[in-house]
Amino acid sequence: MKPFDIVALGELNVDLILNQIDGFPEVGKEKFAKQMTLTLGSSTAIFAANAAALGVKVAFCGMVGNDQFGDLVESSLQSKKVDTSYLIRTNEHATGATICMSYDEDRANLTYQGAMDVMALKDINPEVFTNAKHIHISSIFMQSGLKKDLIEILKLAQANGVTTSLDTQWDPVEEWDLDYANVLPLITVFMPNETELKALTHKDNIDDAIACIAPYINNAIIKQGSRGSLLIKKDGTRHQMAAMLNENVVDCIGAGDSFNSGFIAQFVQGASLEDCQRYGNMTGAVNTTAAGGTTAFTCLEDVERVAKERFGFVK
Repeated sequence: MKPFDIVALGELNVDLILNQIDGFPEVGKEKFAKQMTLTLGSSTAIFAANAAALGVKVAFCGMVGNDQFGDLVESSLQSKKVDTSYLIRTNEHATGATICMSYDEDRANLTYQGAMDVMALKDINPEVFTNAKHIHISSIFMQSGLKKDLIEILKLAQANGVTTSLDTQWDPVEEWDLDYANVLPLITVFMPNETELKALTHKDNIDDAIACIAPYINNAIIKQGSRGSLLIKKDGTRHQMAAMLNENVVDCIGAGDSFNSGFIAQFVQGASLEDCQRYGNMTGAVNTTAAGGTTAFTCLEDVERVAKERFGFVK
């Protein structure tokens, strides 16, 4: 038995979330937001916190500064029952921060990368590759150190019998320079959303994008927002699943990360890919019932209660 079901590997920052905003920001003008939240941010941290809330053993390996935001990140992870023994604190770089401006089902983000852009394989405790059943990586384009070493990291995981998942997230500079032909065969579950997949493959429609990655994937789950998700297996089998729609969305920040947490929490417990997909759809929907990426995830019982009451979900 390994100590951790999942090690979340990668970026850490705080999120300053603004909701109910009076229009888009304009240079030289002032706008009002009627709601503000300062909370644990980053896709990988939201994933880790929510997976831990779902009852699996999660540790985090990432880098933050020795500053107040770093303290907030560490204490927030610990409060969510995420093990922080692999957390790296540095005096050389500040903790990353993202301003999230939420607009209905979408958002505009502005990020200072800080320490998260620096961490590379040399900084990672080797125990990560022996003490985890599964490693999850997200937002690879925001982490130049990790991106540079990605293939070597994945090969180390594979050599130690560790399954892996990758959600590339958006490329802020829109170069999309990921060598997916060599990366995807090393990934157990590839987890992009539809827009990101089209950008990564430089295709205008989803079928062409899927055709590009099909020769290389083991399994892929494509998030499609209010249309649900599409599971694609190595043998080409596809399984479309409708979303559980929330008629009173608070915000959608972290919904994709919450989908990932539900999917992978089930995956490490041996559930079928279809059951993982259904659970991911559920956790993505529950995310939209509260502000921010982690607020709705207090504990497994509460998540499944909300899912049953709001969406008719029964495991």
